[in-house]
Amino acid sequence: MKQTSSGVVQAVPLLALILLTINLRPALTSVGPLLEDIRASVGMSATTAGVLNSLPLLAFAVFSPLAQFARRFGMERTLATVMALVALGILLRSQGSVAALFAGSVMLAGGIAVGNVLMPGLIKRDYPARLQGVTAIYAMAMGLASAVAAGLAVPFSHWLPGGWNTALAVWAIPAVAAALFWLPLAIRSGGQGGRPRVAAPAAVWRSALAWQVTFFMGLQSLVFYVAIGWFPAIMQDAGYSADAAGFMMTFFQILSLLFGFSTSLFLKRTRDQRLVVVLASLTATLPVIGLMLFPGLAYLWMGLLGLGSGACFVLAMSFIGLRSANAYDAASLSMMSQSIGYLLASTGPFIFGFLHDLTHGWQVPLAMLPVIGIVQAAVGYGAGRNRTV
Repeated sequence: MKQTSSGVVQAVPLLALILLTINLRPALTSVGPLLEDIRASVGMSATTAGVLNSLPLLAFAVFSPLAQFARRFGMERTLATVMALVALGILLRSQGSVAALFAGSVMLAGGIAVGNVLMPGLIKRDYPARLQGVTAIYAMAMGLASAVAAGLAVPFSHWLPGGWNTALAVWAIPAVAAALFWLPLAIRSGGQGGRPRVAAPAAVWRSALAWQVTFFMGLQSLVFYVAIGWFPAIMQDAGYSADAAGFMMTFFQILSLLFGFSTSLFLKRTRDQRLVVVLASLTATLPVIGLMLFPGLAYLWMGLLGLGSGACFVLAMSFIGLRSANAYDAASLSMMSQSIGYLLASTGPFIFGFLHDLTHGWQVPLAMLPVIGIVQAAVGYGAGRNRTV
């Protein structure tokens, strides 16, 4: 945001938000459908692959506080730099070695982490009167990009020279495009004004409501990243082809996108989200029981999981704005909920892979998800109260 000569505050264009948003997930969701090819190519165990899946989430937790650079350099400059880092990380990760996979994942996830933290505060700052509507657009753009990346991962590995390496590298293109689009905004801003205070004050860390928002963010993220990281491998072990498994994840994410958007419209008419957050949390996890017992109905279970997952994501992002009184509090709550929440979420893919190696099957790791869903519903019930931190 920039101060004009007349004193009128000019918001960051909505198109700029959308271009940035569509780069916050494809670099992550394109890995799951290709994971078996990657493991075979570089010789990784399921546990090591679980670490690779968890690494971006751990990086989210570690690098989220770097969003404070926006105070010094300005929001626009920081976000333009974020997109450049994402592009470089994607290209490094696609080089083909285990070291490049891990180093590139850390780099791109560091950029995404800062973008994740700043976006809710930016929306609260520039579109306070349209908070839920713009949040819905943000969630819809992110979900659509996520679904497209998952669905095209395996086809790209077949169509493009270079196999899985090129299929991962191709997502540097929209990241470069976003960086170039944000560059003029960064130059015009001059690093002045619109510097949100993103360091979480002590009051936020002492708030029970803030911790409930944080744990809800972390648990819903844990379930989502376990799904996109490991469910394609589960489907392939159940007899589905790699293409079918990738398409199933696209189906999961498209339904997640559509229902998430519907949830955002519904939230405009409610002041209290306790009932919807409990229903969403259980819908996002309990169908896993059906997947365990009747894998032949995988499309049904993945569809139900997608409905719940989409609602949970929109709720998690909306809580940051709804449970905060102003843009400063939103930025503080965003940093807290995403740094601690993603630290919690990072344990999921690793534990999932470890349990698979330990038990030589998927039943035990899958069984942990409904339990997580019950806990998520409980903390979500607290986060859904009509209060502010």
